[in-house]
Amino acid sequence: MEIKTVGIIGAGQMGNGIAYVFSLAEYDVFLYDISSEAVDNAIKKISINMDRQIDKGALDAAGKAAALARITKSSSIKEIAGLDLIIEAATEVEDIKRQIFADLAPHLGDHTILTSNTSSISITRLAAGTDRPERFMGFHFMNPVPVMQLVELIRGIATDEPTFKALEAVVAQLGKTSTSAEDFPAFIVNRILMPMINEAVYTLYEGVGTVQSIDTSLKLGANHPMGPLELADFIGLDTCLAIMNVLHEGLADTKYRPCPLLTKYVEAGWLGRKTKRGFYDYRGEVPVPTR
Repeated sequence: MEIKTVGIIGAGQMGNGIAYVFSLAEYDVFLYDISSEAVDNAIKKISINMDRQIDKGALDAAGKAAALARITKSSSIKEIAGLDLIIEAATEVEDIKRQIFADLAPHLGDHTILTSNTSSISITRLAAGTDRPERFMGFHFMNPVPVMQLVELIRGIATDEPTFKALEAVVAQLGKTSTSAEDFPAFIVNRILMPMINEAVYTLYEGVGTVQSIDTSLKLGANHPMGPLELADFIGLDTCLAIMNVLHEGLADTKYRPCPLLTKYVEAGWLGRKTKRGFYDYRGEVPVPTR
């Protein structure tokens, strides 16, 4: 099927990035969040990001105006339920995601494809709670969406081939690259990335290195653009912990046990950049390690 209209549920960091790339790719985008203020802030952020592209010569004013005109603020889930494609981009909590799909159910179009931007939760399990597991997939964008070129496509056990091919074509239309991942905890990227971050936190917890020495070692010794603790702050420590818990519970292997120090930071509300404190303190002009 040809996809022309896209509904995005969740206007946070991921949702606004997804709306950004779809609007530039000439899709009609409908953006919904339980908070109307979040939608307004998302559209402001999209506009600012487009201005940056104009400054770089990658976009012109007419292109920006046309892209913004394709984004519609939706006031309810039922307004977007009948579109060609729905992308759930809510917080990484399974009960919240399941409730969103339950709320969509009475209003869905027969042709509508449902997807989740989850970074770790079982697609098969989410799909089983809907009336269309064959037209349900994981559609995992990387953060920040406008910059990162990868999209993980995750089939549930019941996902049919036309649905996979339709989403594969969408990714190509966005100018991004797709990879196909099997539906096992955390898929490909986070199955590899999160244990590395968790091990970096253990290295800090056990006193092998400081925040600064760990990040410097990985940036200069492994040629990583960001150190693992700096990256954890960027992702959000609550998200990192949630994914490690999914891995630990789903695979029942002690090597995925979340580091107690990671848990402690999350309990303190030090979640990284979004709360101004994590492994670094961002309240001043320059980030300062907190350990």
